[in-house]
Amino acid sequence: MEKNRRAHLRLCLERLKSLVPLGPDANRHTTLSLLMKAKEHIKRLEESDRKAQHTLEQLQRERRHLRRRLEQLGVERTRMDSTGSAHSSDKSDSDQGELQHRLKCGHLCLLSNIFFHPPTFV
Repeated sequence: MEKNRRAHLRLCLERLKSLVPLGPDANRHTTLSLLMKAKEHIKRLEESDRKAQHTLEQLQRERRHLRRRLEQLGVERTRMDSTGSAHSSDKSDSDQGELQHRLKCGHLCLLSNIFFHPPTFV
């Protein structure tokens, strides 16, 4: 019985050794040092996960904000097109064309990447 327990424990420690980054002295670790390294590794993983979760939440808020802004721009553009007053008095036709081109090409591509390809964290 005791022999089986020790064999099982040895097997578990070997599996743990393969999961925890040990550094250059991988062959010379005691059970205690292996467990301490595992504890440190878990804490680093938890911190990394916490930071990734925070970044994900920030990106989701930004995506919601950009979606609302995109909807506003669409509504404004529709309103401008329907009223026929698409140009403000202080902007020339070329300025308006450049602005619309920038919105179409740059910002919409960026927004579509954010909407359709949200970041993933491992």
